[in-house]
Amino acid sequence: MSETRVHFYQVGSFAVGNRLLSADERTVQSDRRRTNSIDSGHRACQGCGEALGARYALDAAMRVTSGQLVAVNATGCLEVFSTPFPETSWQIPWLHSLFGNAPAVATGVAAALRVKGRDQVRVVGQAGDGGTVDIGFGTLSGMFERNDDVLFVCYDNEGYMNTGVQRSAATPPTARTATTDAVGPEPGNAFGQGKDVPRIAMAHGIPYVATATVADLHDLERKVERAMSFHGARYLHVFVPCPLGWGAASSETIHVARLAKETGIFPVYEAEYGEVTGVTKIRRQAPVTEYLRLQRRYAHLFGHPGRPDVVARLQAMADANIARYGLLATEEDE
Repeated sequence: MSETRVHFYQVGSFAVGNRLLSADERTVQSDRRRTNSIDSGHRACQGCGEALGARYALDAAMRVTSGQLVAVNATGCLEVFSTPFPETSWQIPWLHSLFGNAPAVATGVAAALRVKGRDQVRVVGQAGDGGTVDIGFGTLSGMFERNDDVLFVCYDNEGYMNTGVQRSAATPPTARTATTDAVGPEPGNAFGQGKDVPRIAMAHGIPYVATATVADLHDLERKVERAMSFHGARYLHVFVPCPLGWGAASSETIHVARLAKETGIFPVYEAEYGEVTGVTKIRRQAPVTEYLRLQRRYAHLFGHPGRPDVVARLQAMADANIARYGLLATEEDE
């Protein structure tokens, strides 16, 4: 898919999506007519990356479908903070499923719409990493295998944040959680565990798979629009920092997400039918320490004496991602 590079010169502005761009280059969020799929009044923590990711993704999906959209939401932070009975912040058709069956429920909604002849109505399923990588993994794989006409979005905050910051299969190595104490010779979460769900999705050969972060709004919205141009199973994995669970400042959510991409910790790419078709290049490669030091969940790796050996292993993981996907920008990319 063709992409136009956008250069940003303005700083210190609160205009989301940069309204100084021409109309066709602006983001959905810069448009006063955007849907506001998840509206103000919800109970998310200050600086919640998941609240941003959900609004960005679903507003983009609403625009590309002209409002013909149904969302199915697994149990988790996003569901809990947005729908405390009898209130809701959702401004679109929205269903709450169980923790582990959002892909199956979304499949059922898509099938029902097809039977009713309402093919123009599209379906998005969504969950956090707990409902995607762990509890809902089986139903998600089934959705991929059947190639059901659903875009499934995982908002990855790397843990079970809603229930007390427990480890999930998306929790990175060495991170401290309520169930991975920062003690012993291998402090925090263990190396060699977890699942790389975007690559697993690619292995299913589905039409479209992509990763994105809340730090690059243009990229995230473009990938939602691209995903909605396909029929069949599609998967979008969005990196959404959690200030509370990660011990990061609420004002640093976007900065943390950007560093995850710029260090190579979180590779940003897209794939079609199992083959990588594009990557988002790293403009300024940052050492992983810049990313880690912003989060108290990694505080045990620093100080005196610190764990430089463990930090080196995390740097090696980031470097491996850079090499695997070819993430470093060249002069031709500038």
